[in-house]
Amino acid sequence: QAQLVESGGGLVQAGGSLRLSCAASGLTFSRYTMGWFRQAPGKEREGVAAVSWFGSNTYYTDSVKGRFIISRDNAKNTAYLQMNSLKAEDTAVYYCAASRGPVASSRVSEYYYWGQGTQVTVSS
Repeated sequence: QAQLVESGGGLVQAGGSLRLSCAASGLTFSRYTMGWFRQAPGKEREGVAAVSWFGSNTYYTDSVKGRFIISRDNAKNTAYLQMNSLKAEDTAVYYCAASRGPVASSRVSEYYYWGQGTQVTVSS
C-alpha cells in the first residue's frame, strides 16, 4: 500500500528557511509526478509546486516563485521542498502528493496519494 510521509515542518521566523521532505513507499516513485500543496485555516488547498517523473518539468505557484525549490531523488524515493525567504502568509499545513500523470500539475484532482501533512508556521 502506497504511503507518503512528510517531515521538516516547524516554526520559523520570517525570512528564514525550511526544507520539507516527503518519503514515499509502496509505489514506483519514478513513475509519479510529485506535488506539494498547502492549506491555511479557512482556505482551500492550493498547489505550491510540482515536479514531473524525472524532474524535467516543474510548476510553481506565483507567490513562491524565486523562493521555493522543488526537487526529487528517485534513488531515495523522496521529494523535497526547499523554502527560502519565508513569509507569514506561507503559514499552512503542507502536504505532499503523488500523481500518475507525467506533467507537473497544481490540480488537486490529479493527485491520487496524499501524505498526512506537516505544519509550517512563519512568525512575523
